[in-house]
Amino acid sequence: MATLIDRVRAYLRSPKGRANVEKAKRMARDPRNQQKARRFLERFRGRRH
Repeated sequence: MATLIDRVRAYLRSPKGRANVEKAKRMARDPRNQQKARRFLERFRGRRH
C-alpha cells in the first residue's frame, strides 16, 4: 500500500498536479494574495500569544 507521501508525490508528478502547482505559484506572486496571507498569519500568530 502506498504511503500518503508517495501518493502526494505521484500526484505532483501528474499533469494535473503540475498544473495546480503552476497555478499556486502564479497566485503566490499576486501582491493582493501576499497581503491576504500576511494578514492571516498575523491573526494566527496573535491568537497563540
